[in-house]
Amino acid sequence: MLYLNDRDIRAVGLDWPALVDAMEAAVRIVDAGDYAQPIKPYLRYKNPRNRIIAMPAYMGGNVNAAGIKWIASFPDNIKSGLPRAHSVMVLNDPLTGEPSAILNSPLTSIIRTASVSGLMIRAYLQERPLAQIELGIVGWGPVGRLHYEMALALYGDRIGRVRIYDIRQVDLLKADVPAHYREKTEMAASWEEVYRRSDIFITCTVSDHRYINLSPVKSSLLLNVSLRDYQSEAVASVKAVIVDDWEEVCRENTDIERLHLEQGLTRSGIRTIADVVCRRELSGFAPTEPVLFCPMGMAVFDIATAVYYTERARKKGIGTELE
Repeated sequence: MLYLNDRDIRAVGLDWPALVDAMEAAVRIVDAGDYAQPIKPYLRYKNPRNRIIAMPAYMGGNVNAAGIKWIASFPDNIKSGLPRAHSVMVLNDPLTGEPSAILNSPLTSIIRTASVSGLMIRAYLQERPLAQIELGIVGWGPVGRLHYEMALALYGDRIGRVRIYDIRQVDLLKADVPAHYREKTEMAASWEEVYRRSDIFITCTVSDHRYINLSPVKSSLLLNVSLRDYQSEAVASVKAVIVDDWEEVCRENTDIERLHLEQGLTRSGIRTIADVVCRRELSGFAPTEPVLFCPMGMAVFDIATAVYYTERARKKGIGTELE
């Protein structure tokens, strides 16, 4: 059984085109029905803001693995200098059930999230090619930073400006922004400034209240990664609502659940990422229509990411083999 930690994941590295390709392959496997993924349970106790989530899944196709992610999210950890999230993944042989790998790192979860966002950006740009992209990110924690890295690695030559807002008023020079990207990156004074000036707008916050109360910019892609940022009235008129899985995302006080309860959004009124990737259903919307993508996070994508890193680690001789 291969054991990989944070250091090992970093040693394997970030090949963003390959990671996005892996997520696309996973979407196509899901669309073909060669997978199993029960609704993930949330474990809560004492402080209701904290949660530990179990995410089991099986993927067929060229992934061919079963496994589970056990991820804890404790938002107040950052006040003590600890990471908000801790994650462990276990992969099992799909034929025997024998554990084949353990990935003890929150990085794989963040990488999966950014890779799925990268896939959605790719699909969006296929339908709406932009010569120059104005990118906006709200929230400069680990998730926001990796989205920044992903977007610039994939589309840096087309990104004209990146605007970042964080309530902590981060100094750009101390924000781990590579020197060669600083000239096109700025820290904004408000989320409104970022929102109004972005073609692609990404929320990566741990906000405990919904603060976005403005209608989206026409034609913009809204990657609602943190899921609880939009007041339902602000996006009630958006017709191009995309999710990864309706049953998963329409619960746990997400923006999709608020749209369902407050604005009457139903399963028939949304598209899935499989619809967008496999059938290019974004083409059915007017070019000026904003696109709202709300991904709850599917365990199948975590399995695909874990297999990706396990295979590459074994090829490179990275990690520790346990008996």
